[in-house]
Amino acid sequence: MTTDVNDVTDYCACAFFSAFQAAKMTKGTQSFGKRHTKTHTLCCRCGRISYHIQKHRCASCGYPRAKKRTYHWSVKAKRRHTTGTGRITHLRDVQRRFKNGFREGTQAKSQRKVKSAEQTA
Repeated sequence: MTTDVNDVTDYCACAFFSAFQAAKMTKGTQSFGKRHTKTHTLCCRCGRISYHIQKHRCASCGYPRAKKRTYHWSVKAKRRHTTGTGRITHLRDVQRRFKNGFREGTQAKSQRKVKSAEQTA
């Protein structure tokens, strides 16, 4: 069995090009090393790192849009961000005022005077 000179050169050329292809930049692992800039930063409304710096838009809550970003196709997301999942600072105040009949402009009676009157009687 004799080896032809052309067969050897074809093999060497093929090996050279395969090594060259492995060294060049690909879409995968090597490209991830070049990522050092941030696309998203903190959103001042929802607090998540979803505010796109160039678009000036939050991917999570839709800030600066007036209405909050919600979709019916994501039921779990609506459940996570609905009323009652946070501190409810304003609604807690409204509930307390509702209990007292939304009274305004009145002064509360001093509890000390009431207690001292009960003790003397």
